[in-house]
Amino acid sequence: MLAAAQIAGMDRVFAIGGAQAVAALAYGIATIPPVEKIVGPGNLYVATAKRAFFGQVGTDMVSDPSEILVLCDDGTEADWIAMDLFSQAEHDQDAQSILVFWDGAFLERVAASIARLLPTMERRGIIAAALRGRGALIQARDLDDAIAVANRVAQEHLELSIADPRAIVARIRHTGAIFMGHYTAEALGDYCAGPNHVLPTSRTARFSSLLGVYDFQKRSSLIMASQSGAA
Repeated sequence: MLAAAQIAGMDRVFAIGGAQAVAALAYGIATIPPVEKIVGPGNLYVATAKRAFFGQVGTDMVSDPSEILVLCDDGTEADWIAMDLFSQAEHDQDAQSILVFWDGAFLERVAASIARLLPTMERRGIIAAALRGRGALIQARDLDDAIAVANRVAQEHLELSIADPRAIVARIRHTGAIFMGHYTAEALGDYCAGPNHVLPTSRTARFSSLLGVYDFQKRSSLIMASQSGAA
């Protein structure tokens, strides 16, 4: 769904989608006027269209396939972690699902959970392709190293699936959204938690933020000199 807002405020909403909708909003058609800015998520075709029309029209961001990085301790069930990795891998075969922990034995338990649970998933073919192409179980040296990995990856979704996430959240520098604690699965953000879910992907969290009110605002500089000041 792509919404068009005029300078005086939003007065119409167009329930359309797809790459063709981006073109219609950018240039205008008989039933849709051209707009100033297009926002909202979409698949590869929508992202490509937004990239192609940028300049003719403003956009919020160009979102690539979904990403999740889970930084965990051994207080979360291995099956839960596997399902959290599946929750993004099922979106697209190019999605990225990463687990980081410093205990190799626990990583092996998660790998076993993945192998056991994957055949039961409705979208198992897509999940398997995503995990094979862009998935990883990373054994960090310690918590500090795991945090460094998360900041390097700059993922769209970050799960701090640990006992005390508040103790380390200030050390997270680059991510789109953070899910705190053993019981806060990323899927809660997808479906019911409430925060905006148009988030930066492909390491763009290093310099951009989630879609918000500020994306619908513009700022102008005001310059005024007196006669003596101009002299």
